[in-house]
Amino acid sequence: MLRPEEQLEILKRGIVDLVSEGELLKKLERSYKENKPLIIKQGFDPTAPDLHLGHTVSIRKLKQFQDLGHTVVFLIGDFTGMIGDPTGRSKTRKQLTPEEVKQNAETYKMQIFKILNPEKTIIEFNSKWLGKMSFKDVLILTSKYTVARMLERDDFSKRFKKGIPISIIEFLYPLAQAYDSVALKADVELGGTDQTFNLLIGRDIQREYGVEPQVIMTLPILEGTDGIEKMSKSYGNYIGINDAPEDMFGKIMSIPDSLIIKYFELLTDVPMSDIKNIQIKMSKGENPSIFKRLLGKTIVEMYHGKEAAKAAEEHFNKVFKNKEIPEDIPEIKINISRLPLRLTNILSEAKIVASNSEARRLIKQNAVTVNNLKINDINFDITPDKDEYIIKVGKRKFLKILLTK
Repeated sequence: MLRPEEQLEILKRGIVDLVSEGELLKKLERSYKENKPLIIKQGFDPTAPDLHLGHTVSIRKLKQFQDLGHTVVFLIGDFTGMIGDPTGRSKTRKQLTPEEVKQNAETYKMQIFKILNPEKTIIEFNSKWLGKMSFKDVLILTSKYTVARMLERDDFSKRFKKGIPISIIEFLYPLAQAYDSVALKADVELGGTDQTFNLLIGRDIQREYGVEPQVIMTLPILEGTDGIEKMSKSYGNYIGINDAPEDMFGKIMSIPDSLIIKYFELLTDVPMSDIKNIQIKMSKGENPSIFKRLLGKTIVEMYHGKEAAKAAEEHFNKVFKNKEIPEDIPEIKINISRLPLRLTNILSEAKIVASNSEARRLIKQNAVTVNNLKINDINFDITPDKDEYIIKVGKRKFLKILLTK
């Protein structure tokens, strides 16, 4: 183990709040002296099975703790996932079925080991203890926190003032999350800045059960490729860790210049001294795209390897810089007897888009071309006028249609 002060310096990179730095240093000193690793916890509700780079901000922090010799517990909230985290919600969330939770949890497990060491990671499911609690146990837990304190939470307060219903089960969510910290005897819990309220309750509930309060460490919410909203699949601004290398590189090249430094700091292991040099060079007028390319190659290499990163940049150069069509685009054959066929239906059936409605939306946004001609008519049909059609959707998706007899 590194000395406690050295560990603390590494762990403070990229964080927003630390409650408290003094407590964490004491825990690190005790851990160092006794050669006993700290228990580091982060919970994930399996509500959306695909992880994106926004999720990796905290997972990479878990990896830092892991590399420093501490015990990482990746907690899958299979039990709390059936409640649904009310954080940031203006109405009660739809509860997941046990089958949906189980399926999403398995997908999580396959993805996190792209970052964490599987041999040094403990995966827990909070149904292990929450599912065994009796009604008496739940009543005891609820007696340890007040409604007044719960209503200090911003989203609850706003809904209460507007007369928007708040179910009792939503009050139970932060208490259940807090009890996770009791069950695990967590020394540190990580979360996004939107989780601060829940994390602080964890400290209070641990005290009530005679457990030393956890240190809480919050990390920034990462903006997506639009540079405005937080990275989210629902906003369509996400970069998935399972994205193909060329998609990942292309999406990174599309981020605003203002996010380059933040992405370097939160998503890579590039030394801070190098990142500061990049910031200085950009402030002096050096072309930001140079550093965006470096960022893209660095991140793609992390998840797909050096050769894939090199190929992704070459693909980007062909498609965007040189305006060429990629060689390996998806290809479908359509018998001319089926024509005419609506373009929106073809895109949906080929899974180039998620649905017909998404295809119509993209056409309205002038994001679809057929043989280099922009299409703005949602009723556009593919006809037997040509032998093949090259369709481009957005900046990175292509489809070749070959007509057969």
